[in-house]
Amino acid sequence: MTTVTRFAPSPTGFLHVGNLRTALFNFMIARKAGGRFILRLDDTDAERSKQEYIDAIQEDLEWLGLTWDRIERQSARLDRYAEAADKLRTAGRFYECFETPTELDLKRKKQLNMGKPPVYDRAALALSEADKTRLRADGAGYWRFLLDQTRIEWTDGILGDISIDAASVSDPVLIRGDGQVLYTLASVVDDMEMGVTHIVRGSDHVTNTATQIQIIQALGGTPPSFAHHSLLTGPQGEALSKRLGVLSLRDLRAQGVEPEALLSLMARLGSSQPVELVDSLDALIEGFDITHFGAAPTKFDVNDLFPLTARHLHTLPFEAVRDEIAALGVPDALAQGFWDVVRENITTRADIAQWWTLCRDGASPVIDDEDRAFVAEALALLPEPPYDAQSWGAWTTAVKEATGRKGKTLFMPLRKAVTGRARGPEMADLLPLLQKKPG
Repeated sequence: MTTVTRFAPSPTGFLHVGNLRTALFNFMIARKAGGRFILRLDDTDAERSKQEYIDAIQEDLEWLGLTWDRIERQSARLDRYAEAADKLRTAGRFYECFETPTELDLKRKKQLNMGKPPVYDRAALALSEADKTRLRADGAGYWRFLLDQTRIEWTDGILGDISIDAASVSDPVLIRGDGQVLYTLASVVDDMEMGVTHIVRGSDHVTNTATQIQIIQALGGTPPSFAHHSLLTGPQGEALSKRLGVLSLRDLRAQGVEPEALLSLMARLGSSQPVELVDSLDALIEGFDITHFGAAPTKFDVNDLFPLTARHLHTLPFEAVRDEIAALGVPDALAQGFWDVVRENITTRADIAQWWTLCRDGASPVIDDEDRAFVAEALALLPEPPYDAQSWGAWTTAVKEATGRKGKTLFMPLRKAVTGRARGPEMADLLPLLQKKPG
């Protein structure tokens, strides 16, 4: 049997790190098994779904190299959902309800006050056809799936054996009063008809999975294998929900995070395997095992992405950045040497441009008050460029002889005066790249 997985985002916003985890796990399962990966857009909410988000979802996945074998839009499959709904009606598993949100809220509060679980009481099943006709005059009803109130059990790929009493769960609403087909029904129909064999998603879907298993069985299908990964929290265990807007993949990309860094972290975060920088998707896929992941909430710190990004950039050969460096205006004769000097002193690609600006235009010197006279005397001893590999040694020797300074008290003030920084490349290597005399 061919392994088929899917990623089904709703195009009502940009992808964030939580979405990526789901997409990556499903992608790697399919690719490792030589199967198929489907990108399925849950766009049945016509009011909130936007083409700009559809485009952004595809761009983000392509940036990461998560290519899909086919793309589907649920809005193009409404006839399939209507057919499934008719099948459930015929089987006596679909019933129309008319309670307003306010009425449902009052019912829930009453049940809670009585110490009972807030489960829908199935009052709509007692409605006569005359009652329904009368209620429809005020607006169309919405449709619930009639759960078989037994235990729903499956072996989860991450959580292990799961057992949920269907009597503790409200009959799920599958079609709203305005006719919008909800995710629970659309997803079941698509998974069945597209031959999806494995589904990985967040642990907040566990109860939803239980109801979907019954819907699949009611429609004559066989449930796929399910695995529910842990949810991400902030570094202190706080909920990420309010921060996801600033943790969108677009935002991370704008901050300079490299795809390899993001994928390396997400492929291991929450597992028993250590996070390691992996520079190819093939290697990540080869080392992926869903059973290595646990159920506990997983801490995510965006700051962990930048050391990984830096390590990736430090390994890049000149050929990988040749065009980028040329676009900055670095002369061809200096380009290779420039990259060799600055590569291990960058955290993101934006730093490359900053180093070239320093080489081309000079830096704003950083001079401590006690070093001002010393730096002025030292700069007077520095000749005009061009400089070569011996220039730094010759200059510092001359300064040492003139001032008597040595060691850190000699070299650090000169570094800060020339570069405006306390750390950076070897000065003997950097000085030949300077286009202007510091000062």
